Amino acid sequence: MSWLWWIIIGAIAGWLAGKLMRGGGFGFIVNFLVGIAGAVIGGWVFGLLGITAGGVIGSLVTALVGALLLLWIISLFKRA
Repeated sequence: MSWLWWIIIGAIAGWLAGKLMRGGGFGFIVNFLVGIAGAVIGGWVFGLLGITAGGVIGSLVTALVGALLLLWIISLFKRA
């Protein structure tokens, strides 16, 4: 069941990140995949910083931060 939650939270985070990043949205499917990857990246970054986020809201915030970071990095390469 935990993998299903990661996918759902990642999808929501990817969709939100696509809406929040001006010009950072790449369509539903790519934002969905970015959200899932962002959940992993956000968990890694928060772990490095010693930040713990529990529950569904904490997981969503972690995934959203990771997805925003990933979309920002992708947008840097897209411009070049």
